[in-house]
Amino acid sequence: MLGTFWSAYGEKILWVYSFSSTILIIIVSILIFMERRNPYKTIAWLAVINVFPILGFIFYFMFGQNRHKRKLIRTKYINEMNHLREIVRRQIECINSNREAAVEALGSKKQLIRLLLNNAHAPFTRRNRAQVLSDGQEAFAAMFAEMEKAQDHIHLEYYIIRDDNIGNQLKDLLISKAKSGVKVRVIYDAVGSWKLSKKYISDLRDSGVQIEPFLPVALPFINNKLNYRNHRKITVIDGKVGFLGGLNIGDEYLGCHPKLGKWRDTHLKLEGTAVHFLQVIFLLDWEFVSGERLSNPTYFPEEPCPGIDPPKGKVIQIAASGPDSDWEAIRQSYFAMINAAEHSIKITTPYLIPDEGILLALKTAALSGVNIKIILPGKPDHKIVQWASQSYFEELMEAGIEIYLYQPGFIHAKIISVDGEVASLGSANLDMRSFQINFEVNAMLYNKSLVEKIDADFEADLAKSLKLQMSDVADKPLPARIRQSAARLLSPLL
Repeated sequence: MLGTFWSAYGEKILWVYSFSSTILIIIVSILIFMERRNPYKTIAWLAVINVFPILGFIFYFMFGQNRHKRKLIRTKYINEMNHLREIVRRQIECINSNREAAVEALGSKKQLIRLLLNNAHAPFTRRNRAQVLSDGQEAFAAMFAEMEKAQDHIHLEYYIIRDDNIGNQLKDLLISKAKSGVKVRVIYDAVGSWKLSKKYISDLRDSGVQIEPFLPVALPFINNKLNYRNHRKITVIDGKVGFLGGLNIGDEYLGCHPKLGKWRDTHLKLEGTAVHFLQVIFLLDWEFVSGERLSNPTYFPEEPCPGIDPPKGKVIQIAASGPDSDWEAIRQSYFAMINAAEHSIKITTPYLIPDEGILLALKTAALSGVNIKIILPGKPDHKIVQWASQSYFEELMEAGIEIYLYQPGFIHAKIISVDGEVASLGSANLDMRSFQINFEVNAMLYNKSLVEKIDADFEADLAKSLKLQMSDVADKPLPARIRQSAARLLSPLL
């Protein structure tokens, strides 16, 4: 029966499939071409569409369109201009009054400060205390202790919140604080936290906690919202204490992952004026997800960190970037840091998928005599991303860059340290997704004591890492090279 049907209609079916595939390829190729996107991303999408026309079209619709990005930019830009512009303006004016003297005091790094003032509207702040938290145990203990002391509000924004042991400890704490009269607001990413149970959310809401998803995806396989994810990790307590960095809310961040084991991460505790700008980012995102505009003066206390004089405080800039940004602020800050390096660059990242600009900057710095060391996980959590990262190893090592693989477990910290003088710590990986697609937030630290702590952690991680030799990457069997080449071709889409 089937054979008879195929003999009668097989040629027509194949013709219709071939014709429709060709039309799809032409239409989508024109759309991709006319978007004038990054040429490497254009080539990657055209390759996918031509090899897998139907599947490629579906993936392009889900992940590739810039139309939704432009909508995000309009919506959040208008909100910023109409709602929090005055708060930001007052703080920028206050800082600008003595900006030049402060910038001059920072010597060779003044261009980086000016860059973030211009591309991320990120004023530098001086009345700050800060503490680098080097693992999950230390970070969660510090965050929970500060939340216990909250009197007015707790604001949380995380890519992943899990319904597990540490997630339930957080839930019980938030419920307790909400019942005591503290205003608690939570943003979770709808895709990153897709396993978060309805009961977990309803328990929070029933107790008075306001909790909202970021860009919920009603039909996850046919929805172009899927690609734009909120990767930020933000905690703000009473407008006085803030946290940001690499840790989400989950047991794996305490080393409880069944396959990856030990989890090395870095978070940052802030007290002072820098917390204001974490608050601004949260409030913008809260208005975006909930439609609620918040302007309570308690969100920006005038004396967030009493007793700190500017000469004694730590100089910090909070930089956010994402599809709603005019500029790829964090990518540009990484690029500027690499170009400004004179002696050393130390990078820790779970994923290494640089675009051509960052790749060229790294190789140029290394060939100019800057000592560059990069620590990556020895145990990957995503194989395709690992293969894409590996495809860059040989050319980086040929330029003199040293690559190390962390051995005890998974390293998830996202840090760049330059010359022992300036460092970036936050949620952004050194990959194209963090640069161009995800919503991210980083702290730029211009304080030698903080950078010394970061560098000390780096050296401790280095002692637990395996240094790659050229023979490890140059003599790969053909199947491995094919995997790496294919993953690299798709790397602009990962």
